[in-house]
Order: sequence, then C-alpha cells, then structure tokens
Amino acid sequence: MLNRAADGSFRSVPMNDTNELSVLLQRMRDAHGRDPMPAWAVRAKRLRALETLIVEHRNEIARAIDADFGGRPGEETDLLEIFPSLSGVRHALKHGRRWMKPRRSLPGILFMPARNEMLPQPLGVVGIIVPWNYPLYLAVGPLADALAAGNRVLVKMSEFTPAFSELFAKLVSRYFQPDEVHVVTGDASVAQAFSALPFDHLLFTGSTAVGRHVMKAAAANLTPVTLELGGKSPAIIGPGARMDNAVERILVGKLFNAGQTCIAPDYVLVPRERMSEFVGRAREMAQNLYPLPTENDQYASIISERQYARLAKLRDDAVASGARVEALGQGQDRAAQRRMMPVMLTDVRDDMSVMQEEIFGPLLPLVPYDSLDEAIAYVTSHPHPLALYVFETDAALIDKVLTRTSAGGVSVNDTLYHIAQHELPFGGVGPSGMGGYHGEAGFRTFSHLKPVFRQARFNGAGLLNPPYGARFKKMLGIMLKRM
Repeated sequence: MLNRAADGSFRSVPMNDTNELSVLLQRMRDAHGRDPMPAWAVRAKRLRALETLIVEHRNEIARAIDADFGGRPGEETDLLEIFPSLSGVRHALKHGRRWMKPRRSLPGILFMPARNEMLPQPLGVVGIIVPWNYPLYLAVGPLADALAAGNRVLVKMSEFTPAFSELFAKLVSRYFQPDEVHVVTGDASVAQAFSALPFDHLLFTGSTAVGRHVMKAAAANLTPVTLELGGKSPAIIGPGARMDNAVERILVGKLFNAGQTCIAPDYVLVPRERMSEFVGRAREMAQNLYPLPTENDQYASIISERQYARLAKLRDDAVASGARVEALGQGQDRAAQRRMMPVMLTDVRDDMSVMQEEIFGPLLPLVPYDSLDEAIAYVTSHPHPLALYVFETDAALIDKVLTRTSAGGVSVNDTLYHIAQHELPFGGVGPSGMGGYHGEAGFRTFSHLKPVFRQARFNGAGLLNPPYGARFKKMLGIMLKRM
C-alpha cells in the first residue's frame, strides 16, 4: 500500500492482506506490458539510481542497521554490505549492455543457411524476500541483477530489521517509480502472502525450513524459485595446512557479524594431532581480532532476544552433554545487550543439537579426524552445505576434497570471499538451496533466454513435405546418416 509522505515521496506501509499485494503486483505487470524489453539506457538509469541511493545514504543505512542489531560496527556494514552492494551494481553497469546481446550460433549443417540465437528477455515482475542478517546486501544484490535483466521488482524486507526496512522503503520510493521497484514491510503473515503471489520469478534468502514453505507456496502458481538457504558449512584443515593462516581466516569468517552469516564456517574438521595447536592459536588470534569481545564496539550483537536464547541453549545443551567450552577472548556474556562471547566447542558429538542445526552465531565446534578420507566422509555423510572451506598446501589433496564433496560454493585457503566474485554464481545445492545469482549468472537467472530459429529465404525445408515419396526417402536417408 502506498501513502504519499509530506516530502512528496511514496512511503511503504505494512500490507495486511493478499488483495493489496495482488493490486501492486498487477500494476507492475501492466507497466512491464507497456515496456516488456527495456532498452539498456532505461536499465542503466535504474541501476544508477540504486547506486546513488546507496552512496548518498550510506551513513543513514549504517545507523539503521546498527539500531536493529542493538550494536553492529559501521566498519562491518561498510565492508560487508555497502562495498559488495556498490560493487555488484557497478559490475552490472559495466557489463549489462553486453549481457543483453543475443547469443548467436550456427544451426546443424542440414538446416543451413538458417540462423539460431538466444534472446535474453526480462521475465517480468520478480519477487525478492530479504533476510535480516545482511538486509542491504541481500536486497541490493539480487535487485541489481533483476534490474539489469530489465525486470520490475517487488521486495519484501524482514520484520526483524524494522529501522532499516522502513528506511529502505522510504529511499526506494524516492529513487524509483512505484511500478519499477517497490518495498513491502510487514510480519511473517505478509511474507507468507508475498510468497504466494504469482511472480515471474521469486528469490528467497533464509533458512532451509522456511525455504520449504516458500517453495510450496510458489509451486501453486508454478513460480520458478531461487532459494538461497544455509546449512552447516564446514572448514577442513588439511594435514599440510598453514595453521596460522587457517586459524585467522576461519575466525574472521566466523566472527564477522558475530557469526550471523549464512556462509560462516559452521564447524571445523581438524587433524587430531593438531587440535591443541588449533585451540591455542585460535585463542591468541581472537585476542588480536576482538579484545574483550562483548565490550568491544567492533563486535556485533545478536539480532534478537529469540536468537540469543537459541544460541545460548545450543551451547549450554552441548556442555550438559559433555562438550567443553574454549573461550575465544576474555570477558563474559552480556545478555541484556545480546552480546555473546565467542567460544570453541570440543568433544562434540553428532547427536548434539549444535551439530544438527545451523549455528548462525559465535559458536565454533571442532571435530577431530585421523585421515583426510575420514574428514571427507564426514562432510559427505551430511546434507550438502552452502559453503565449504579447504585449508591445504598440497594441490592434489585440495583437488581430492573438491572432487569428492558437494557444496554451493568453495573458498580455498580463505573463507567467505567466493561470494564476492562477480564472475562466480552464488547459490546452494540440495538442502542448501537451488539456483544462483551474481553478475552474469544473476542476469540469466532473471531472464528467459528465448531460443529463436531464423529461417533463410531460400532453404530446403520443403524437400521434406508430404506426399512422401522417393525424394523424401532420399533426404531422410541423408539425414539419418548424418545423425
């Protein structure tokens, strides 16, 4: 529902029934029908508007996200949300015109001199459901891809980031017409109604459990979906790993945003004989990265009391079942501020909840192994993760892990950074998701590559017309021999 604000812009308010959402979707469909194949100049204008929105309101965005988290460093928002968002938009601006060009190819020799091509065509109206953990980046990333592909976009923000969601809705209404991009706010019931709309494509980022419901709702309309889910992303420390590098990159990947990252290392597989080495170096490294973490304004808070309680229960239940806590830094939890001490957990077992659920917080279980084959078998015996991290110097061992495991994406001798590569698609596999986006892969996700066969004026197609006689049999014989 759109209300005009005092400054003349449109303001998004929560939508409480499906009819309001359906009306908005239909307006976007009508607008798309009037311009179903926007020229590059139109697409570029929309992308530049998105770029300007981010640049001009960078500080407001950081303050709103900080308020929603009850404490998230502006440096992390700049690094993990502002930078990748702008980078993605600018990559689309640089390459989008080329992505739009038809892909031409020659037909089979029997169909010469005809021509084949695939014509990238906008799907129409795209729906994007945004999670709370990176509310700017996980809105702008797919939004930029969808705009580059020439679509109209309806965005549902998370109810768990109310300050940023309201800000983003207000800003989008200033920089875009309501039938180009529109932001919807509201609770889970709004999200449920949103996912049931007959979009031309729906992208959801969130948990596997909710993803199942989204896919079920979309299936009623045969809406194609891209699901960016999660799971337990492992880090494997190989026998030849550089331990200092492995510890540093795992802790950075784990403790950014206090572990509230879908591709954060969920647990670490460590050679048994190097367990004590890992624990000792991790303590030292954590002290360097986040001195007194729960009193450090560069260490994020947990998003909500509910999430804080869930994480505390995972940790406490593991300890009650025999796990040991190894603190990463000095200090103690500050529950009132939702500041949780980062810890490692040793002596964990598969039947513990912390080894069954995606953690999504600053708890890092360590699992010892006796051979790399055993580590690989451990990973493959569990659902395919969204990310996999391998630390090793032996190229043959790295290839062994890569060829024998399945994951949505991989970083070797680092964490997280595969998500920042515009030339690599980002997405899950199996329970961690389906489909992908980013860069040209995102453009293709939100486009239909329409196959077109262009027949030449002078051609031999008529030689196969009925009535079937000697000429037909001769031509068919030639064709069958060439198959």
